[in-house]
Amino acid sequence: MLPLQPENKTTFGRRIKEGDLVILYERHDRMKAVRVQSGAESGNKFGVFAHSDWIGKPFGTKVFSKKGGFVYLLAPTPELWTLVLSHRTQILYIADISFVVSFLEICPGCLVLESGTGSGSLTTALARAVAPTGHVYTFDFHELRADSAREDFEKNGLSSLITVEVRDIQGKGFPEKFCGDVDAVFLDLPQPWLALPSATEALKPDGILCSFSPCIEQVQHVCEILNTTDFTGQSFLASQSF
Repeated sequence: MLPLQPENKTTFGRRIKEGDLVILYERHDRMKAVRVQSGAESGNKFGVFAHSDWIGKPFGTKVFSKKGGFVYLLAPTPELWTLVLSHRTQILYIADISFVVSFLEICPGCLVLESGTGSGSLTTALARAVAPTGHVYTFDFHELRADSAREDFEKNGLSSLITVEVRDIQGKGFPEKFCGDVDAVFLDLPQPWLALPSATEALKPDGILCSFSPCIEQVQHVCEILNTTDFTGQSFLASQSF
């Protein structure tokens, strides 16, 4: 997914290897993630596809079954991963993700804190944005959910960029070890205002905070709290999905 090592860069020139994660694309609304295993097969209504036929082919290849049906073998980009991941919670989709990453001004080398992890849709995109030298620390109070997210990041080869921790950020705040070192903080919590004091301490003087909430009452409460702090340049942005 990420160009951490030149030989693993997922471009049309990079050829599929044993053990790679591939997005099996049937059509725009039907795709799934498959781990390439020699001797294994993947089947659908278009036929049966042997994994051994995929090895050595570049990402983006169109492969055919004996029935004449075909699928595309795509690289697991964050955009495609968002469409195939297991929904353990409601997730952010591409429009909101691009919005958040842009306004948080995340770039390679950044240190980012996120709470909560949820299904890891945004986390995956954050990891690509900070690669290859940055890091994302993501927190979720739900242990099983955090474990599942950690497994997904390992599948995608993102373990060196993402650290998943089980922690109630609303109750305990972010760990003190981050004090003054963080470039950006993203909050997606029921009561995000409870995390504001520790987020403030974690951020650099020029760091950026984003609180993402579905209800206007949550937004209003966060804005009221922020008005009593040293944060500047506050803005309220509404996103609408079509």
